[in-house]
Amino acid sequence: MVTLTTSGIEIRVYSCFLNQNSDPDKNHFLFGYDVSIQNKNSFSVQLLTRQWLIFDSLAPKREVKGKGVIGEQPILLPGEIYRYQSYCDLKSDLGWMEGAYLFKRENEDEILEVAIPRFELSTSSKGN
Repeated sequence: MVTLTTSGIEIRVYSCFLNQNSDPDKNHFLFGYDVSIQNKNSFSVQLLTRQWLIFDSLAPKREVKGKGVIGEQPILLPGEIYRYQSYCDLKSDLGWMEGAYLFKRENEDEILEVAIPRFELSTSSKGN
């Protein structure tokens, strides 16, 4: 597991190899990741967008951008934790992901860029 706090918002990520959903003979490796987002500020924030950079040791880097996460743009009250799960497919057994979320401070025009810490995607790890 990796953890990083930026602008009062803590991001924790745990990743794992999804062996049952992968087919190494066809260069298809699926990795799951669990994300926990905690608002440690004294004000509420809303998650607006996400941006991922995905590195695959056998393929070009990919960038994925979009609104919210898993179809939601959650509002986090002070101290609140939001969790979600997703997955990433690679052509190899080794890679990594990192990125950023954009949050809007409630009742303000202030935008907070919150880093998503780099985490490994590896078939040999037991989870990080």
